[in-house]
Amino acid sequence: MKQDLRKILLAMMLPLFLIFILYIIKILEVGMDWDFTRLGVYPMEQRGMFGIFAHPLIHSNFAHLFANTLPLFFLTWCLFYFYRGIAPYIFFIIWIGCGAITFIIGKPGWHIGASGVIYGLAFFLFFSGLLRKYAPLIAISLLVTFLYGGLVWQMFPYFTPANTSWEGHLSGAIMGSLCAFAFIGYGPQKPEPFAEEEEEKSNTNEEEIIEQAVSEKEELTHHATDNPM
Repeated sequence: MKQDLRKILLAMMLPLFLIFILYIIKILEVGMDWDFTRLGVYPMEQRGMFGIFAHPLIHSNFAHLFANTLPLFFLTWCLFYFYRGIAPYIFFIIWIGCGAITFIIGKPGWHIGASGVIYGLAFFLFFSGLLRKYAPLIAISLLVTFLYGGLVWQMFPYFTPANTSWEGHLSGAIMGSLCAFAFIGYGPQKPEPFAEEEEEKSNTNEEEIIEQAVSEKEELTHHATDNPM
């Protein structure tokens, strides 16, 4: 129980720290009357390249940040709890990848916000659970579908408000899906059926072999004692 609680708390550290940074940045921006919009992605222009790395940290206003806070926390926690062995790699690839794709396919303008990362995490958790066919991970896939299934529509320009970066959403979804397929052989896997039984049989066979060897040695010793040279 204590070990499970420790894992839960450890998985919460990065999302809490990330959200803390996001709010510090926004408070500084508003309090100092700064404008960090130019730290976002501006597609196919040199001035927008830095945004590939920085754009998830910048939000247009507090309403934008509030809307991203809960899904970013929950999905990041799911990633680091259920996929802790590969979670840092997945998170980094989604973070950079969605910015890079947005830089290529985005419409002219500044693209900011953590929405692309959220889409990437949601799509990774969904497809990865289904591909691995492991009950706990499938349950997470279904939970993500139930909570965030409506996000799919925000990947298409027809259903997205004019001031929303559907390209960022689509880029995140692409990266999350690619990661799910690319890392299918890494991280948690479905246990092989009867693996425990086979291990028990193997241990039993080893014990029988040892007992047989000891018995044969005792017989040889006894035989040598009965028949001295």
